[in-house]
Amino acid sequence: MIEKRPFDSLGKFDADWLAARYHFSFSNYHDPQRVHWGALRVWNDDTIQPKTGFPPHPHSDMEIITYVRTGAITHQDSMGNKGRTEAGDVQVMSAGSGVTHAEYNLEDEATTLYQIWIVPKERGGKPYWGAAKFPKAERAGALVTLASGFTDDQAAGALPIRQDARILAATLQPGQSVNHALGEGRFAYLAVAKGEATINGVTLGPRDGAAIRDEKDLRIHAGVEAEIVLVDAP
Repeated sequence: MIEKRPFDSLGKFDADWLAARYHFSFSNYHDPQRVHWGALRVWNDDTIQPKTGFPPHPHSDMEIITYVRTGAITHQDSMGNKGRTEAGDVQVMSAGSGVTHAEYNLEDEATTLYQIWIVPKERGGKPYWGAAKFPKAERAGALVTLASGFTDDQAAGALPIRQDARILAATLQPGQSVNHALGEGRFAYLAVAKGEATINGVTLGPRDGAAIRDEKDLRIHAGVEAEIVLVDAP
């Protein structure tokens, strides 16, 4: 089963500083058919204008993954962390028992990013923040695991999260394909950050999404240059 979610069908929030598109119910946007997908709860497609951002606000009991598509985002939190994450790189905040953070675009250009929330396996725990660089050359023609709850992925460089889930990404040249095995009972969600791609025969355009389950093997093919992000969750 592959449910295509065209970009134009997503929830919307537009302000002078932020243009947000919601793949799942969020804030004032509610669609009872798009509340979650397994443990995946939020997938926001944000465009943040220069010198603006999200002021300090709290979170708890959520794994929050930020994938920067263009520009950069600067993070600071109540744990004392501060860092700048650039295009193609990833940051993870495991909110645990509670943390306050802010996210600002301090650049001279708009920043675009995906913000992905995954429900953790257990509530509570010490909050955590981390970021990692994932050069696009390493993702050329292959799916690379960016964040994961599995220890073997973490040992290979993936950022840790508190759920048996993986966040993967790939950049594909025209004609390239990648495969991903989806375990029984697992939920996958794929978004096209750039270009267009076909997944098991379903074509997705720029910034479209697809909710996937009961598909044993996923074959993702790019007819044009494409950048894709995939979540595999319980």
